[in-house]
Amino acid sequence: MNFLEIQFALKGKTLPADHGYSLYSALKNIVLENSSQIILEEERTRDFPPEVILSTIPGVPDRQGLIYLNRSSRLRLRCPSEQASQWYRLFQNQVLDIRGHLIRLVQPRLCLLEPSQTLKARLVTFHLEKWDIHDAPVYFLESCQKSLLSLEIKGKAFIDSNCDGDLALRSLKIKNKNVMGFGVVVENLNDEDSLKLQCYGLGGRKHFGCGWFYPSSEVA
Repeated sequence: MNFLEIQFALKGKTLPADHGYSLYSALKNIVLENSSQIILEEERTRDFPPEVILSTIPGVPDRQGLIYLNRSSRLRLRCPSEQASQWYRLFQNQVLDIRGHLIRLVQPRLCLLEPSQTLKARLVTFHLEKWDIHDAPVYFLESCQKSLLSLEIKGKAFIDSNCDGDLALRSLKIKNKNVMGFGVVVENLNDEDSLKLQCYGLGGRKHFGCGWFYPSSEVA
């Protein structure tokens, strides 16, 4: 299990606060335009492989649907180490149009993942047959624990709280559909399981920034 994280600094000013799907779409366009140059497992690709996961970009929210980019704003991508040089070269210095907001990806760097006993994710989503605000947390946590078990990760999952002390209920807009989920904390991880969770994440929509886990000491 050898994964690397690629971080791109950004040149730009603002982004939509809910930009996970739009960010993926902009990056996918670059993949499509350069598909003849991308070789994965000896085949050409027209999309991100499932083992590549993306984070949304942090910034300072204006509480009106935008975020302002600052020095700590980064595009972050995790992938198997043998793919790192490919994505590094492909996205370096590219300009992304994210719903009319232009950003340039500059100064890429490769990072090793750091283990932590406690990891957080801003948003994790699962396909629940019925979304009911009263029952959803129960079924959601059951799905988290089943996913951890399937990855052979020993850890305890909790739904995170927001700044007001309520459950961190969050959503992601995909085209015209709002997908609901929660912020998640996973505790009591050993080093191996912590790295595994950061590599593989939990739930779905990982190309849209969901299921991205980071050490609790890191500022989201």
